[in-house]
Amino acid sequence: MIRVLILLTFWGVSILIAGPVLLLYALISGNINPLYNISNRLAIFGVRLVGVKIEVRGREKLEAGRNYIFMANHVSNLDPPVLLPVIPGRCSVLVKNELFRIPILGVGMKMASLVPVDRSDREAAIESVNAAIAVLRQGLHMLIFPEGTRSPDGKLLPFKKGPFHLAIESEVFVVPVTMLGTYELWPKGHFALRKGTVTVVFHKPIDPRSFPDRDSLMKAVAQEIANALPAERR
Repeated sequence: MIRVLILLTFWGVSILIAGPVLLLYALISGNINPLYNISNRLAIFGVRLVGVKIEVRGREKLEAGRNYIFMANHVSNLDPPVLLPVIPGRCSVLVKNELFRIPILGVGMKMASLVPVDRSDREAAIESVNAAIAVLRQGLHMLIFPEGTRSPDGKLLPFKKGPFHLAIESEVFVVPVTMLGTYELWPKGHFALRKGTVTVVFHKPIDPRSFPDRDSLMKAVAQEIANALPAERR
């Protein structure tokens, strides 16, 4: 519990102190990169501050200069602050629409080209896919958790179809990512955060054009992610 309080306090204070300065600089200069880079550094520093070590495997499989859609399993609130900073290059994310209402944070997410998602509205969900395609065409990466929510027991949940529609429409390669250790350190529904090691596994990029339909692509991505999970979590 103490680690969670330290982590949330550090992130909260960082947003209040650094956020307005970085936003002002981005507004004046039109350059969002310092805001993005420093936010990532603060995110991962906070994680390390509470005793979480990070190992990365397979990043050499990514081709420099190419943008990707990263799809990862989702079991913990640790997943985004661990994964985003270890993805090379600038990355957008599909984010719950409500988070854009948070002062400072919401403005920063809009400037960073993050994409709001409203899953309760079908038309809004379609608009989100179109917005994500536009972001990918700018050359940014996209990070998606295709389960749509955190798994309560660490096992893979059924994938939503929207992310795979996005991959097929955009023709951007998909990189399956397996998150290991975040469930053990901070599972859904628990306020206690343990110290330990988290491993991020990048799998070989998948060309969506190699599949006849959305479902076959979805099955292939799920299989890649599952292959690196312990047998009891698949």
